[in-house]
Amino acid sequence: MQYDVIVIGSGPGGYVAAIRCAQLGLKTAVIEKYSTFGGTCLNVGCIPSKALLDTSEHYHNATHNFADHGINVSNLKIDIKKMIARKNDVIAQNTAGISFLFKKNKIDSFEGVGSFVDKNTIKITKNDGKTEEIKGKNVIIATGSKPTALPFLPIDKKRLITSTEALNLNEVPKHLIVIGGGVIGLELGSVYARLGAKVSVIEYAKSIISTMDSGLGKELQRVLKKSLGMEFFLGHKVTGASVKGKNVTVTAEDSKGASVSFEGDYCIVSVGRVAYTKDLGLENIGITLEERSNKIPVNDHLETTVAGVYAIGDVVKGAMLAHKAEDEGIYVAEHIVGQKPHIDYNLIPGVVYTWPEVASVGQTEEQLKEIGKKYKAGSFSFKASGRAKASGDTDGFVKVLADADTDEVLGVHIIGPRAADMIAEAVVAMEYRASAEDIGRICHAHPTYTEALKEAALAATANRAIHA
Repeated sequence: MQYDVIVIGSGPGGYVAAIRCAQLGLKTAVIEKYSTFGGTCLNVGCIPSKALLDTSEHYHNATHNFADHGINVSNLKIDIKKMIARKNDVIAQNTAGISFLFKKNKIDSFEGVGSFVDKNTIKITKNDGKTEEIKGKNVIIATGSKPTALPFLPIDKKRLITSTEALNLNEVPKHLIVIGGGVIGLELGSVYARLGAKVSVIEYAKSIISTMDSGLGKELQRVLKKSLGMEFFLGHKVTGASVKGKNVTVTAEDSKGASVSFEGDYCIVSVGRVAYTKDLGLENIGITLEERSNKIPVNDHLETTVAGVYAIGDVVKGAMLAHKAEDEGIYVAEHIVGQKPHIDYNLIPGVVYTWPEVASVGQTEEQLKEIGKKYKAGSFSFKASGRAKASGDTDGFVKVLADADTDEVLGVHIIGPRAADMIAEAVVAMEYRASAEDIGRICHAHPTYTEALKEAALAATANRAIHA
């Protein structure tokens, strides 16, 4: 069977690439090793975690915040089996949607593990061991990533678990230990903290979400401790973990080198993700992984060292984000047919879906200082936002960084209500190289959370914020 494009993997990068290829008139096939489409994001990542975050947020608000609104409730309890069932239904709806889109766009799909025989021939090994081969003029590798494993942390998938198992617990932990203060650990930790678990976060770095603007991590730590009682142990190096019955013991060294231990009933290991390239047969076509990252090397057009073979998403350099993979999938599809697509990697936003949400795009203050770039900074607190006061979501702030000479916006960093949605305005502005004054002069509806972005932009423009 001959195709114009074969996509290996059906996660956000893979399925979007396939759909765009089909839209452009290319005969397209997708190979997926699992029985459902959508990859990590739809099945055990972005979508199910957001379903649990929303459920736990509703419960937390009902138990802690409804009374402030004059809504009195009693005898509340969480039905965790129903919560998990709802999450599974959300997954089913989304994965079924991908199946519909494949049929709509006349994309052929194959279930099994895809591996290279040569650069134009892919062998599909099915679950029953049977194989078949298909051929393609172009191949897009979109096999995503898996949780990073540490050799001294023996994951048993029952008590010592990854983010995948954390999505299917049948009880609320009494004491949940989270190893890793990044996006995944904080999101899943906040889910169970809202449901009543004691949550302890152990992080090697000296701050949580350490890759984002430092002010965001400090504020998020303060709020999660205040509102959910989450504990943070920063600058701690985990040295081991053991499971005995229903108990987990984690050992670590603190910032001074002293040995400490933590005991709980569950422990989530969330120390990052690693590119998944197993069984691709890359050696059969002469592709060698990058030495340090174990990722697939690509050029500016996301083409590997083998002509006609492309790679996108988590298996290549850059942030491991679903929307980055989607953009890359569209880029490759359009590049194959001779178009001139564009991706500005500096303008791919990052989001943490805790509450308050955290979102960031562009450069941080730390990065600007490191390169010696002169900049102006303007901040605005949600405590001064009329909309935030009305909803009771006054934690957090917006920070706008602008070039000291040209006023061009260089970075926007938000922690607060609906930051994940608010950041899109900043991305649009920065794509068009807007100045802070441009954002400050745009009329924003009142009352809205996005007025805080306007005020921060005004603050960066000769300290012109009106409500600060």
